[in-house]
Amino acid sequence: LSDIDSAGLDETARLVKSGGGTPHTMTCDVAKASEVETMHQRATELLGGVDLVINNAGVAVGGAVGEVPLADWDWIMGINLWGVIYGCHYFLPEMRARGRGHILNVASIAAFACAGEMGPYNVTKAAVVALSETLAGELSGDLGVTVLCPFFFKTNIAKSARSCSPNVSTGQIEKVMGRTKVQASEVAERALVACNRGDLYCFPHTEAKVIAALKRSAPETMLKRLAPRLAKSIPRN
Repeated sequence: LSDIDSAGLDETARLVKSGGGTPHTMTCDVAKASEVETMHQRATELLGGVDLVINNAGVAVGGAVGEVPLADWDWIMGINLWGVIYGCHYFLPEMRARGRGHILNVASIAAFACAGEMGPYNVTKAAVVALSETLAGELSGDLGVTVLCPFFFKTNIAKSARSCSPNVSTGQIEKVMGRTKVQASEVAERALVACNRGDLYCFPHTEAKVIAALKRSAPETMLKRLAPRLAKSIPRN
């Protein structure tokens, strides 16, 4: 287990122990290639080879394109995109050498919905989907990749979010997260089932499945007509 937040890392380790597992932990900033490389080296030493890599670290940035500070673009790209790239870059060669392994990249249905004032988040998550689709064409045999695209559910992402928009209320977004029927434990279970089946896409929420289907069947209608309405339906201050 790795996290930049040592307190959160300790909490996750306690949960693993309570479930009968043996956790190994290290602090890691996934936006730094050297730290992800070190994580790979340590994981390989401890486990003798890694069968499942979960690229899960993510943050959020809100605001209109042209108004979001470039520093915030750099921040989210480093974690949401480069973090996933580094995870794939350092772990895949050893998986290929052993002839087995699976990559689980955590994206978001935002990659398909592309709601307004979420440009940086949408861009990074869409790139994670594209990277995963590329890997699906490159990997063969016992190696696989799954991209997880959930709808809202309870996470701590709002607590670290950055926004230059006065419109979206963090508190209201957290309420929406809490109202979703499928929450974290079931999202995780459905993601692992998808990995086990060798599925490329995992949409754990009905809402996510509907959005993805609309985007594929009627992309211009989705983006020009439905997406603006969806943006307006998000709780505001």
